[in-house]
Amino acid sequence: MSEIVKLPVVYSIPGMDEVIVKSDLKYTQVNESHLLMDVYIPPHLGKDERRPVVLFIHGSVPAGSPAKNMGVYRSWGRLVAASGMIGVTFTHRLGYPKPRLSEAAGDVSTAINYIRANAASLHIDQGRICLAAYSGGGPLLSVAMRDPPAYVRCLVAFYAFLDIQQSELHRTYETPETVKGFSPITYLASDVSKIAPMFIARAGLDDIPTMNGSIDRFIREAIYKNAAITVANHPQGVHGFDTQTDDDRSREIIRGVLAFMKTHLGVTEAK
Repeated sequence: MSEIVKLPVVYSIPGMDEVIVKSDLKYTQVNESHLLMDVYIPPHLGKDERRPVVLFIHGSVPAGSPAKNMGVYRSWGRLVAASGMIGVTFTHRLGYPKPRLSEAAGDVSTAINYIRANAASLHIDQGRICLAAYSGGGPLLSVAMRDPPAYVRCLVAFYAFLDIQQSELHRTYETPETVKGFSPITYLASDVSKIAPMFIARAGLDDIPTMNGSIDRFIREAIYKNAAITVANHPQGVHGFDTQTDDDRSREIIRGVLAFMKTHLGVTEAK
């Protein structure tokens, strides 16, 4: 397992080694030393130049784990920055086995407020934000779905829980009200036109209990409600396929989500 967490994304582009990284920023006043943020900035930006930002929301980890240091997030941060956007990775309080959903959601909101408040020094356009959640972090997309803010332009869910109402783990530790409130499928009952466009990546061989069922239910309901979703299925992909399934389909999906981010964040190619 220790080797798996070091694995980088199976796709790379030129310029990833030139990315500027501002590390271990204290984004919250919560007194837990591992709650830190890294910001990945494209090289050669002008002093006042601003770029849209992708905020990466990690999945469930044991309490105290510095999740932002995992290979997957380090490489996604560089990949996004080399693509012309700002990448932000941060450790929040989503735990395992106890999820701590409310605390983690508070950290996500605090992280968003931090990057918006410090937008100038971080070269961030505070009006163009994408939230990208992975695995157990999927429920935290609810932060931007309950009352969708205009500055969240798109959402991404990579092999992520989108309905935890059938998850025994979540039902064991959280109240029924919390479980429903942190199931993104709940917000498809409202006006879906207000929810930001969403890219959903599914791992066909995902072995996390109830994971694919949650994704499939969300997709069916989203299509029924005519929501703006893009779905990419990897038939041979395992959970964490972007680092563990090194094949052309993984790279195709990664290229696809980068294009999706750039389209919805308004990133234009340099002439």
